[in-house]
Amino acid sequence: MAELHLVNWNVNGIRSIIKKDFLKDVKTMAPDILCLQETKASHEEVKSALELLPEYKIHVNSCKTKKGYSGTTIMTKVEPLNITCDMGVEEHDQEGRVMTAEFPDFFLVTVYTPNAGEGLKRLDYRQKWDEEFRTYVTNLQSKKPVIICGDLNVAHQPIDIARAKENFNKSAGYTEQEIAGFTKLLASGFVDTFRRFYPEEIKYTYWNYLFNARSRNVGWRIDYFLVSESIIGKVKDAMIYNEYLGSDHCPVAIRLEV
Repeated sequence: MAELHLVNWNVNGIRSIIKKDFLKDVKTMAPDILCLQETKASHEEVKSALELLPEYKIHVNSCKTKKGYSGTTIMTKVEPLNITCDMGVEEHDQEGRVMTAEFPDFFLVTVYTPNAGEGLKRLDYRQKWDEEFRTYVTNLQSKKPVIICGDLNVAHQPIDIARAKENFNKSAGYTEQEIAGFTKLLASGFVDTFRRFYPEEIKYTYWNYLFNARSRNVGWRIDYFLVSESIIGKVKDAMIYNEYLGSDHCPVAIRLEV
C-alpha cells in the first residue's frame, strides 16, 4: 500500500513566510499535498512566491474583494481529477476561503473559516457559514469520502485551548455557538484525526503573536484534519508539527494509506 503525506498550514502571508525558512521547511516535511490558508496575496503573487518548488502543481484561490486578505492554495505532487474553488454560495465565496481537490478515492477540502471577529461582531455570519459549509461537505460526502483540512477557527474542547475558562464566550473561536457548529460537523460523519489518535495530548497549532504566547505555549488547537468516518481506518497517524516556525500557526498533517 502507498501512503500519502498530507500537510496543512495557515502561513499568515505567503510573501512574508517565504522570506523565512518556508522553502526549507516544505522540503524537510516533503508532503505529497500541502494546503495553505491566509496566503494574503493575488493569484500571480502566490504562483511567483512558490516557483522555487517546481515539483508541486499550484492551485490558488485568492480573495476577490480585498487585497492582501484571506486566500487558500493547494500544492500537490499527485494530480487531482478536478479542482474547484468556493462553495457555490455567493455570500461566502468572495474571500477565497475554500478549495476542493477531487482524487479517485476522496475529496480534499481545504478551508479558512471566517473568524467571529473582535467583540464577536461577525458571530452571526460565522454561524451561517458553519451551516453552509457543513451542507457543502456533507453533499460531497454523499459521493465519496471527504478529508477537510484547514484553520477552522475554533477550539473544540477545553483541552484544545490553554486558557479555556478565561476565553469561553468572550473570545472568537471559543464560544458556545462555534463549538456547537464544530460538534455538528463531526456529527455529520467526520472524525477529528489528531484527537482520535491522541485523546489526551495537549498540543496547540496557533499562538497569538502579540503576547509572546508561543514561547510560553499559551496556544489554541484550531487547525485540523477531519476525515469521513468511513476512511478513518486508512489514516495511519495525525501530527502537529509545532517545531516549524514562520507563522503564528504551525503545520498539521496526516499519513493516509491509499
